[in-house]
Amino acid sequence: MVYNFLANAVTTSSANSHNLKPDSAMALIGRGLSRSQQLLVYTRPCLLSCTRVTMATTAQEEQKQFWDKNKTLKRPMSPHLTIYKPQLTSMLSITNRATGVALTGILSAFALTISVLPSDFATYLAMVQSWSVGPALIGLTKLAIAWPFCYHTLNGIRHLVWDMGYGLDLKSVYTSGWFVLGLSILTGVGIAAM
Repeated sequence: MVYNFLANAVTTSSANSHNLKPDSAMALIGRGLSRSQQLLVYTRPCLLSCTRVTMATTAQEEQKQFWDKNKTLKRPMSPHLTIYKPQLTSMLSITNRATGVALTGILSAFALTISVLPSDFATYLAMVQSWSVGPALIGLTKLAIAWPFCYHTLNGIRHLVWDMGYGLDLKSVYTSGWFVLGLSILTGVGIAAM
């Protein structure tokens, strides 16, 4: 059908136009198609026809069915922290993230506060020393400041060693985890004792 149309377009175009050379078949076809508009007659039914396909379920319906099924079976929502036994690896990972966030927030707040206060740092340090706080509270405060630095630094070194491909077996992960935890406590206490 389309072949007959193209043949008719070429013959009508070549009969009507004396300016075109016979060796330019593409020009004849293009001119015949643009003049006659017959291509739309043959292609429009194909382009505009469509069939409707009914969808089985939508994503929202599937999600609702999933949650309704879980509710009727009385399944807990997952991840559910109360059903997991805390492991050294997960606790060290959470602690590393928490110390990173805490150090970032505290250091940023401290730097911004010191930069906008009217006096210099020595003035505020003398003010804190004048409070006459007991040595136990001072030591605990220093440990609370020093330990996150020590832990985050040592665990960061542990992660760099992992990035080089060492210590990735389960025994080494636990050994290095206990080592980092113990060494960070020792270094934190050492720094706080200064």
